[in-house]
Amino acid sequence: MRRVIANPDFRAGFVDMLPAALALMPFGLVCGVGAAAAGASLAGAIGLSAIVFSGAAQILSAQLLAAGAPVAVIVLTCFVAGLRFLIYSAAIAPYLRPLPPRWQKTLAFLLTDQVFAAGVRRFDAGGDARAAGAHFLGSGFALWLFWQFTNVAGYFAGNLIPPAWSLDFAVPLCFIALVAPHFRSSPTIIAALVAGVGVLALAALPMKLNLIVAGVAGILAGTLADFAKERWTPH
Repeated sequence: MRRVIANPDFRAGFVDMLPAALALMPFGLVCGVGAAAAGASLAGAIGLSAIVFSGAAQILSAQLLAAGAPVAVIVLTCFVAGLRFLIYSAAIAPYLRPLPPRWQKTLAFLLTDQVFAAGVRRFDAGGDARAAGAHFLGSGFALWLFWQFTNVAGYFAGNLIPPAWSLDFAVPLCFIALVAPHFRSSPTIIAALVAGVGVLALAALPMKLNLIVAGVAGILAGTLADFAKERWTPH
């Protein structure tokens, strides 16, 4: 580990990711507050941030946990929310192929939106694949480390703030802020409307299954709308 930290490419990746890590601090604080509001223990909150390492999944799981949803529903919902990483993985896999399997697995765990963008840019710059991999590792570790600090700080803040302040609203508000910028085209708007209507219409389903069914319906509606848009748009 000492040799890895001493690697100049690792250090360069760590430093390059610091601005993004600092920008994510408010989001990490909200995730910690959400875990506290959902009644999670400190060990559970730390485990969620350290192992799952996904703001969207943590926000969703906190909301579902607070609503009393079954574990299977929480896991499936977070899985659907993270499907974009299949695309990231497929895109970055050719770059990681020259690296040893243990490196590939470690870098796959640290893959996030910001690290993906920085990693692809570094690999495209050419040079030694191991050097680019060390840069990737430094970037991912910087983001992961700051994420843990902010989540823990948010958890303690959430437990110190009086319940009368009702900070539970911060979790759905943060998630709305996360997805709202994507509503820029008719397919995404249609997907959101179908999913929203579906959640309300299917509220009587047991085990919060309305969330899963509505989410799948929204994805299908958005996909069909996207196909229709491509077909009828003049080229």
